[in-house]
Amino acid sequence: MEGRKRILGRGVLALWVIVIALAAPLAGKLGDVQRDRAVDYLPASAASTQVAKITEQLPGGDSTDLVLVYHREGGLTPEDRATAAREVGQVAAEHPLTSAPQAVPSEDGTTLLYAVSSTEPGTDEAARNAFVHDVRETVSGEVGGPGALATDASEVYDSLDGPLLYTTVAVVAVLLILIYRSPFLWLVLLAVAGIADYLSMAVTYVLHQGFDISVSGQSTGVMTILVFGAGTDYALLLVSRYREELRRTPHPYDAMTAALRGCGPAVLASSGTVALGMLCLLAADMNSSRGMGPTAAVGVLCALVAMTTLLPALLVVLGRRVFWPLIPAYGSEPKAARRSLFAAMGSSAGRRPLAVLLTGAAALAALALGTLNLPGALKQEDSFSSTPEAVAAMKTLAAAYPQTGTQPITVVAPTAASSGVLETARSTQGVAKAERGRSGDGWTEISVVAAHPPQSPAETATIRELRSALGDGVYVGGPSAEQLDMTDTDARDRGIVVPLVIVVVLLVLIVLLRSLVAPLILVAAVVAVWGASLGIGGLVFESLFGFEGTDPGLALLSFVFLVALGVDYGIFLMHRMREECLDGAEPGAAALTALRTTGGVIASAGLVLAATFAVLVNMPMVQLAELGFVIAVGVLLDTFLVRTYLVTSASVLLGRKVWWPGPLADKARTRAGSDAGRAPARL
Repeated sequence: MEGRKRILGRGVLALWVIVIALAAPLAGKLGDVQRDRAVDYLPASAASTQVAKITEQLPGGDSTDLVLVYHREGGLTPEDRATAAREVGQVAAEHPLTSAPQAVPSEDGTTLLYAVSSTEPGTDEAARNAFVHDVRETVSGEVGGPGALATDASEVYDSLDGPLLYTTVAVVAVLLILIYRSPFLWLVLLAVAGIADYLSMAVTYVLHQGFDISVSGQSTGVMTILVFGAGTDYALLLVSRYREELRRTPHPYDAMTAALRGCGPAVLASSGTVALGMLCLLAADMNSSRGMGPTAAVGVLCALVAMTTLLPALLVVLGRRVFWPLIPAYGSEPKAARRSLFAAMGSSAGRRPLAVLLTGAAALAALALGTLNLPGALKQEDSFSSTPEAVAAMKTLAAAYPQTGTQPITVVAPTAASSGVLETARSTQGVAKAERGRSGDGWTEISVVAAHPPQSPAETATIRELRSALGDGVYVGGPSAEQLDMTDTDARDRGIVVPLVIVVVLLVLIVLLRSLVAPLILVAAVVAVWGASLGIGGLVFESLFGFEGTDPGLALLSFVFLVALGVDYGIFLMHRMREECLDGAEPGAAALTALRTTGGVIASAGLVLAATFAVLVNMPMVQLAELGFVIAVGVLLDTFLVRTYLVTSASVLLGRKVWWPGPLADKARTRAGSDAGRAPARL
């Protein structure tokens, strides 16, 4: 019989070899469909998105707009001006431009600005990058503008894959070695997580091909973090239970079967809840947010599949020796442990539950006040933690042309009405000049220059005034309008996605826990954690990290991740608490027992997940750094404050009412002292 079981385990491994072979060519293609253009992040229905799509269809296709900046602090010399004219002429000779570049000198004589636009690259990202690099090799000045900024951003995202993966693997490896103190086990877990990441890339590519989901550097980076973070969490829970069963069962196969039977339902429920929470992002209008929903769900589900099939098969085939040197022998007893930290925490929560609950709630509320200190909306030039050339050029322009727009606003209008639109645009308050551009397919492009610096409040007012004056059927876009639309759409998405996530998660918890009160406690707790985490971000983003703004999508994305992942741990704790109540324990005692027996595993899982998201803080994109920081802080708050003190103290206070209106709400304790001398963690 044991031989057949080994054959079954090897059969699972053989099946995974086939899966990997099939996934390999698909995973390798994911980078080919990853797009980080503005239109891939923009709101689907926004005016700026329509502008981006229409300009792609105009003669020559999408234009790449650059600004060539020549600057000398003490003032440009005649030789500088001659060099600039010669180099710009060379660019015009080597590349087809939509119009001849004209020099625009600054009033103080320190700077020359040349606007360069070409349709040569079209919509091809690689061609655009090659064009930008060629221009940079030709000119001695700085090359900025939307096209250069897009190139710098795409190259930053392309550079993330390797460092992000290696750093994540290194962080998880160190934590697993510290947790298991085994030279082998951590390798098995990391190998399975790596395979899950590979599988998630293949599945995401298939989804893109079949359903045209948006795939960006941001979404694939977060997917990798989730695979390693959530996957390692599931592995920790499974391995903890498996180690326990090995002491009770002579054969590893039987021990693994018992472990899967014991912790499998909680793992399935928690991963399903996370995936459903992520899929709520499909209701968002922002392309980047909507695309992140399915990719994040794919990451979680691929991690679940790998950790509940491939990992068990590997552990069974390797046997007990994989735990060396701390091998759990059959019939042995675990070393007598000193009073655990979580037992002490549970005792303090049990002695004064009301005081603990009120103090913890007050602390979270105080931290949430930090959201009032969050910096304003993040500008394009502030999106990098370093300063690429495009950003340096924009800063030079801002200083040299303080009262002039240096980044065109693009208007597209029906050709038949373009003359009237042009006159209206020129007469709009805040517009310095407007010129007719390309025409085709019934549309005409009009380039508008505002009288104010890019993304300033005055320019934003000009964009809104243009949209109001030009009316329906005429679209106003360009980089500044895109930022405005992103901010407005993120506010709209929060109003839809946040309630949707709360409802979905609450319904799943009600079905799982067969209660209304317990799910409300868990959801209220994770919402409080989200507010406190954002508040901490407001206290440190500008003062500690030097971030000049907050990504408009931070509140929405951090909410979805923290609620879904926070409830994940709540399910582990409440599932154990419910088991204790079913065995006859009073809810208060059951809460303390659940905390004592599962606290160590949940704490380890929380540390791993927080550490993986903390990896994003070191990435060169401010959006990723802010998201990683808020989620990492939130996971730690949830693990060591909310889950440990607040949920436990609330359960002690409410007693059987925590399970209302389910049958456990009225179930009397069947035996005294049922919380004493119970078996160690079942999860």
